Amino acid sequence: MEPTRRPLHSPPPERVNADGMPRPTPAARTIERYPPRVRINHWAVVLLFLCAALSGLAFFHPSLFFLSHLFGGGTWARVLHPFFGVLMVAGFVLLAAHVWRDNRLDAGDRAWLRRSRDLIAGREEQMPPVGKYNGGQKLVFWTFAISLLLLFVTGFVFWQPWFADAFPIPLRRVAVVIHSVAAVVLLLSMVIHVYAAIWVRGSMRAMLRGDVSEAWARQHHRRWSRQIAGGDPRGREPPHRGPAGSAAPQRPD
Repeated sequence: MEPTRRPLHSPPPERVNADGMPRPTPAARTIERYPPRVRINHWAVVLLFLCAALSGLAFFHPSLFFLSHLFGGGTWARVLHPFFGVLMVAGFVLLAAHVWRDNRLDAGDRAWLRRSRDLIAGREEQMPPVGKYNGGQKLVFWTFAISLLLLFVTGFVFWQPWFADAFPIPLRRVAVVIHSVAAVVLLLSMVIHVYAAIWVRGSMRAMLRGDVSEAWARQHHRRWSRQIAGGDPRGREPPHRGPAGSAAPQRPD
């Protein structure tokens, strides 16, 4: 007796209902990673960063002066650059207010950083579990914060014509050097940030749509995934249960 043959490309039996029709595939469950206000804040900082970086690079080296034409010429690029920078720092401060607690380094992050070679070699399953951000992401965040602070402070020292005359010329020269070094560090950190977002598949969706799949969270941020499963939508540690099964009081945010 010949075995029953299924038509080519037909669904397997376990995916067919009693009427022979394909069963609908259940949608993958998602977890909110960034609310709308954080995403809007993030992309506003990105836009201001591009404006500040391009207008600043125009004066970094003569070969890059052509970038000033994006802003109407050298005069306008010089006028607008400091304002782009101040607005960028202000936007980053607002963003940091939402995420800095999740970016505090702990012992787990140090263990993750020591094992970072396994991640580079493609052995992510051997990495220690991490929370909402891993050790590399946290280092990039604090590099952003320190670089922007240096850029903000030193920029005022030689901001013509408003503040520069209040400082001696030697101090202005030192400020220019520090400003340039901090700008290079910020640019390199941004390259790492963008590369990592593209390299880790699904990361861009988090900042574009605000959510990630549960599978993505379990694979890349296991500790955060467990925290979410524990009932905290913000990814904080689940509350400890008292002897009677009631939640212990937590400190308010």
